[in-house]
Amino acid sequence: MATSNASAVWKGNLVEGSGTMKLEKGAYEGPFTRASRFETGPGTNPEEMIGAAHAGCFSMFLAAVLSKSGFPPVEIRTAAKVHMGDGPTITLIELDTEANVPGCDQAVFLEHADKAKAGCPVGKALAAVPTTLTARLVT
Repeated sequence: MATSNASAVWKGNLVEGSGTMKLEKGAYEGPFTRASRFETGPGTNPEEMIGAAHAGCFSMFLAAVLSKSGFPPVEIRTAAKVHMGDGPTITLIELDTEANVPGCDQAVFLEHADKAKAGCPVGKALAAVPTTLTARLVT
């Protein structure tokens, strides 16, 4: 199986410092700061990267689960909200997905979405964090 690589560099102290995060394959390289993590400053933060990874993994896994059951999706869109609490600590991840899946009804779709939530490798890695799922079919 593949190994994925990413890196980060931080310069300076927590308050005045800044850093960059980079994906090895070059798809993303960008800044992060204390303000981008704990306030509304420009740049990204580790929690956004976790959210993107979780949303992407879940969407792919759901596509696999649906396809294997004879319901190949046209499109799956998943958003992830990663909540930070005191500590700081990640306290909750909310997945919100909608999918266009011809021939699939809502009940069957929810079954498959729950399987994908349980089987997604990134979700498994984040198992210590409570995760909710809202899933709906769209056309």
